[in-house]
Amino acid sequence: MLLPKPNKIAPISQKLKILPDAPGVYKYFDKNGEILYIGKAINLRKRVSSYFNKNHYENGKTRILVSKIWDVNVTVVPTEMDALLLENSLIKEFQPKYNINLKDDKSFPLIMITKERFPKVFPIRNPKKGAGTYFGPYANVRLMKVVLELCKRIYPTRNCTYNLSEANIKANKFKVCLEYQIGNCKGACEGLESEEDYLESIKGIKNILRGNLKEVKEHLVYKMERTSANWQFEEAANYKKRLDLLAKYQSRSTVVNPRINDVDVLSIAQNDRYAYINYLRISGGIIIQSKNLELKKKMDETTEELLEIVYGEISSINSNTEEIIVPTPLPLNGNFIVPISGDKKKLLDLSKKNAQLYMQEKSNQYEKLDPQIKVDRLMTVIKNDLRLKDLPYHMECFDNSNIQGAFPVSACVVFKNGKPSKKDYRHFNIKTVVGPDDFASMYEALTRRYKRLVDEKQPLPQLIVIDGGKGQLSSSVRALKDLNLYGKIAIVGIAKRLEEIYYPGDSLPLYIDKKSESLRVIQQMRDEAHRFGITHHRNRRSKGTIVSKLTEIKGIGDETATELLKTFKSVARIKKTSFDDLATVVGPAKAKLVIEYFDQ
Repeated sequence: MLLPKPNKIAPISQKLKILPDAPGVYKYFDKNGEILYIGKAINLRKRVSSYFNKNHYENGKTRILVSKIWDVNVTVVPTEMDALLLENSLIKEFQPKYNINLKDDKSFPLIMITKERFPKVFPIRNPKKGAGTYFGPYANVRLMKVVLELCKRIYPTRNCTYNLSEANIKANKFKVCLEYQIGNCKGACEGLESEEDYLESIKGIKNILRGNLKEVKEHLVYKMERTSANWQFEEAANYKKRLDLLAKYQSRSTVVNPRINDVDVLSIAQNDRYAYINYLRISGGIIIQSKNLELKKKMDETTEELLEIVYGEISSINSNTEEIIVPTPLPLNGNFIVPISGDKKKLLDLSKKNAQLYMQEKSNQYEKLDPQIKVDRLMTVIKNDLRLKDLPYHMECFDNSNIQGAFPVSACVVFKNGKPSKKDYRHFNIKTVVGPDDFASMYEALTRRYKRLVDEKQPLPQLIVIDGGKGQLSSSVRALKDLNLYGKIAIVGIAKRLEEIYYPGDSLPLYIDKKSESLRVIQQMRDEAHRFGITHHRNRRSKGTIVSKLTEIKGIGDETATELLKTFKSVARIKKTSFDDLATVVGPAKAKLVIEYFDQ
């Protein structure tokens, strides 16, 4: 939405000097008059000035935002809470580019009790001031319908639009409808229910909506006992049914100490792109509202800022909360508490669990629609767990294989986007190492691998994983240093015994959570390198054994044996091959030696 184009009469630096030291809301405009960003501040002058007094910004988005600011406009309010509520309202109205996008932009549903002679009770999303009494917000529509149904079944009320004035009822202008016939209304339109009794039902509904179930229960028990004492057993049975409904609802809803009353709970789960907020409303130990919200981050907002935004949304329509339970202190006026133990801590843990489940659910949905989101998330997890500088979209893992130094080989497996890229696998027959020397073999393999990549100007990996402890890692680091690549590629070692992660120059290993996706990918790379290396080693060992069988023939060397195997595939076939066919491959003299050897 565009506002009138601002006139940049004075530089912003001049405007900063006249900003008040007071709470309020500030708006940044671009040169076309479009709002870029809306924010709140306890002190407008300090907050707004902080954007323009920096030589370095926390992130690139802030730097870009500041470069586009053409004008600043502020609104002073009495308190910081007023600033929070005004900010929330303006963001919803203008939806600036650089503000958080509250993806669930619907209004919270409420239950309304109208202001009229026989009040109606029904759900509403857009309240009108003075039209009635509102209860909520109900962040879970299904739960709101359950509560509303409970109210209607215990205290039947009308849902018609008749003007039930005393004169209209006396004039018999209305007739009872089907709702009366099925027991959902007591027929106030024909004077079958007095205004006094109707208002008593409305009072009971208000108690249910406020969570005062104890008072409702006491009232129903009193009514049941009174009608029973007057031999009105059918009426008493109706009250007993209502008590059973109330007990069923209460047993399903109570999760903590019933003495916890008028409490809000906010918790958060987040990743690099989104934040997921869970909101619970508690009254009398009962969860009467529950809501999950998804926020798309725009400016690397802090946890506190994200919670403030959601609390501003909730407070705009529900400001009667005695306490607000949060996972971290918020710089706002209000009774915010961060519980450490007890029933309130259980509530916070319950809310956190809901937020995490919601994040998992939404993440799965996004990843199905766009697989790259899953890749980016996995790369971010690995980067954070291993404390890397770059996202490891290209990773390589090395493993050695030999039997007492014989037929030494080294395997290199390549993972791209967290998955094996088998076409890029490589194996190395170790040439410079004599005897079983894992350290020297690892040095040779890395040197050959990365010298070739550099010479051919191929892309280098962001992470190298070495299967082995500190010794193999040290040899690998030495290879990278000799190639002037150390520091350009991250490298770690993984020890098999306890799955420790070792870093160059650090004697203490890192232990990653056993359930972490990072460890799972590293283990998969290590196992794949081991499998690939063992397979190649087995093939080489088998080939070596067969060649040595032919070289036992006097006059037949390695090259001749290899040529025979290449042509005839196996020793068994060579045994059955005729002299002429052998002579065609290795000549008459050597063919005669082979024939004589196998004829013995």
